[in-house]
Amino acid sequence: MTGSEKKIIVIGAGLAGVEAAYQVSKRGIAVELHEMRPGTNTEAHSTGFFGELVCSNSLGSTQVTSASGLLKEELKMLDSFFLRIAENYRVPAGSSYSVDRVRLAEKITLEIEAIPNITVIREEVGQIPGVGTAPAVDCPVIVATGPLTGGELARSITGITMRKNLFFYDATSPIIDADTIDLEKVYMASRYDKGEADFINIPLDEAQYNEFVKDLTEAEKVEIEDVDKDVFFDACLPIEEIARRGEKSLSFGPLKPVGLIDPRTDVRPYAVVQLRQDDLQKNFYQMVGFQTRLKWGEQKRIFRKLPGLEKAEFERFGRMHRNTYINGPLIIDKFYRCKLKEDLYFAGQICGVEGYVESICSGLAAGIFAAKSVLGEPCYNLPEITACGALVHYVSQADWQSFRPTKFSFGLLPEVTGARGRRKGSKRMRKELKAARALESLQAWIEKAGI
Repeated sequence: MTGSEKKIIVIGAGLAGVEAAYQVSKRGIAVELHEMRPGTNTEAHSTGFFGELVCSNSLGSTQVTSASGLLKEELKMLDSFFLRIAENYRVPAGSSYSVDRVRLAEKITLEIEAIPNITVIREEVGQIPGVGTAPAVDCPVIVATGPLTGGELARSITGITMRKNLFFYDATSPIIDADTIDLEKVYMASRYDKGEADFINIPLDEAQYNEFVKDLTEAEKVEIEDVDKDVFFDACLPIEEIARRGEKSLSFGPLKPVGLIDPRTDVRPYAVVQLRQDDLQKNFYQMVGFQTRLKWGEQKRIFRKLPGLEKAEFERFGRMHRNTYINGPLIIDKFYRCKLKEDLYFAGQICGVEGYVESICSGLAAGIFAAKSVLGEPCYNLPEITACGALVHYVSQADWQSFRPTKFSFGLLPEVTGARGRRKGSKRMRKELKAARALESLQAWIEKAGI
């Protein structure tokens, strides 16, 4: 049978799902793409568009010596659909790859719906085909439902995992109407003057900072199930949780003033709150690092105490949501394929990767591997010395007893050593060497695998 006579089902049209659907479709295989929104919404999404970024609008650094930068560079080599479209919707953010979330998601949706061999089905899938009482299908299935997987489908997944799904709590940051920010009390700058002066910076002196920390630690929070277990993802800790860990924790974290000299005074503030452009028209700005589970009234009361935000109007308040994921090392192999059901793949945050770019990566790889399986072509493991390979190696091979979702980091890559086995050079040099080795290895894999 030819590729055009075959089909792959993709469940979920988030970052991983649309990437997987594209990678399958470009190889001549029909795709049945299921998405439950907008008929069934989630506590984090605000539109029915595909590929909506629900938290930050940043995809991380553009520098190849950063983890996110290297991963994006590899994905570009692999013809990432999402990143190719996203390039046209970037907003100024220094060395950060930030985008207009809504316009990008709208364009992603239009592009996917226009691909002839992708059939979009706007309905919720409640069961994994072939699991339990659900009818089997004669084609591979890629589950890319993300961390906000519907309850019925999550229960179906336990029929494969034979254990309860794991979870952690994640949060989003507030977004502010730009016209309600008092620009006389703030200044524009990017940290260390990288790029243009793209961020709105709110300077705080020591007294203002201490009052802010006190307000955060004493504020009313939204009560959530199991919160006593402190089940938070470290990269998205609520700002009030960071404040609770020590009075200086915010000044060394999201409010650190390093590299942000106030041009009006030539003085570095004690702490700085940053606002990042959230859309191309500069109508809205997002509070950087301000993920929170404070009650909405408390957010308005406390954040309006910040200089320049006294009359701020909030397009969106920060909010907390539960993220579901499987125990990757028990369930999937190095092809994102289920160990117990070889025609089933998992991609995106549900498989144990964390982060936008990581989700794109897993969807891209799962799409390629599922397509090759259908076409009867050989599959080769992604090299572990590449960012893409190191990521799938972690989520499929880590210690299952202590498994937690992870972003890609340079620490997942083997060290580059000299003739005597010693690590080479400074920390930055080692990153440069790892990045160069990764890109060279990925190019060789692309040629070998016929990507």
